[in-house]
Amino acid sequence: MTIYLFVIEEEQRFSVKQIHKFACDYLHSWFPNLGSYSGFSNRLNQLSEAFRSLTSSLFQDFIPQDCYINQSLLDSMPISTCSGKRFEKVAKYLTYKGYCSTKSLYYFGERLHALAFRRDKTIPFPEEIQITPASVNDLTVFKEAWSNKMNRCFFEDKIYINQDFFSNLEKEKKSTMMTPIKGAKGECQEIKKEIKRLMICFQ
Repeated sequence: MTIYLFVIEEEQRFSVKQIHKFACDYLHSWFPNLGSYSGFSNRLNQLSEAFRSLTSSLFQDFIPQDCYINQSLLDSMPISTCSGKRFEKVAKYLTYKGYCSTKSLYYFGERLHALAFRRDKTIPFPEEIQITPASVNDLTVFKEAWSNKMNRCFFEDKIYINQDFFSNLEKEKKSTMMTPIKGAKGECQEIKKEIKRLMICFQ
């Protein structure tokens, strides 16, 4: 873990192969039992839970003072291993076929889901991160991982619109979900522009 994090931070080398090569060339006296690239890669994979624990600890220890701890933003992004038109060959036990609406494409891979504290005029600070197969819906992740948050205001996109679920959440946990207003079919452009303007003013 020390080698991996040090080389990423100090050398800006991000692939495991690059990190292992740098360690062999310049850090071998510090880590004489480093071993082969495949061995190094396997050891990193076995430390996945240790990385999860370390990340969680760092998130808790370094929360900026300007965070709104009662306001959270939710978002997700695809981690693609191959196109949906091809047959998956990488990490089949972890990946699945999914759809990315932003890019309008099918892909095999995973999906990274982030819960982050809101901050003024800058990017949010991550509170928790979940990685799931690409087929798992964002709302499903929220229900399973983050619906127990108390006294929280969540901000998200239209995929989280579920009036019954969030009405119960507000009653039981005193938490609310703020989503964009879903436009009506055939709605005029002036109304759509006014809704966007109000949302920008609110932010």
